[in-house]
Amino acid sequence: MTKAERGRPRAVVCLSGGMDSCVCAALAARDYEVYAIHFSYGQRTEARELRSAQEIARLVGVCELLPLKIDLFRRIGGSALTDHAIAVPEASANDAPANGSRSGSEIPVTYVPFRNAHFLSAAVSWAEVLGAKRVFIGAVEQDSSGYPDCRPAYYDAFNQLIRTGTKEGEIRVETPLIAMRKKEIVGLGVELGAPFHVSWSCYSGETEACGVCESCALRLRAFREAGAVDPIPYAVA
Repeated sequence: MTKAERGRPRAVVCLSGGMDSCVCAALAARDYEVYAIHFSYGQRTEARELRSAQEIARLVGVCELLPLKIDLFRRIGGSALTDHAIAVPEASANDAPANGSRSGSEIPVTYVPFRNAHFLSAAVSWAEVLGAKRVFIGAVEQDSSGYPDCRPAYYDAFNQLIRTGTKEGEIRVETPLIAMRKKEIVGLGVELGAPFHVSWSCYSGETEACGVCESCALRLRAFREAGAVDPIPYAVA
């Protein structure tokens, strides 16, 4: 690390290993000394996501990657991502409309109950220890799957919680992608040189992305609409 890099402010990035977090990490790395935090929480593609997070961290120049394992979500179930008794649904025309947005009126079975609150709490705790004033998370509202913890109001409320419940109250969660379409995120990632080739978005596949779950469908369309080629392997594309 150069002297100039040591002089940059620190930031913690929630790094899932997916497309959005990949772009978010590359974006944060332009201006901050980045410390990334990754969560294995019993999701179907847990091992694959960790490998992606490790590779993204290496390629964007993260100072340290902190991998954490949380058993709560696997034990309580209630989500297709953590409970093998609940099937991961395939995307349909209604799930992924042509304009790439969701109404958010129906919460999908891939929603993990209140997951981001746990992730952000750990990230803020580490930020306090590091002296970092920013926590980045690649939440996206408009192209999300209707998850309630991807809405701007959620992060406004969480920032109020941080101001109230931390030692100095100066840490802030940043959501730079939250109002963007997926195709715009791909375009930004291409501009930043984000390492899409090591990212992983599929809800079920680990060797090849399935190509049919909602996350795959959103990602494939985003690359297509952005005029870019998705570099990861798909079983169906």
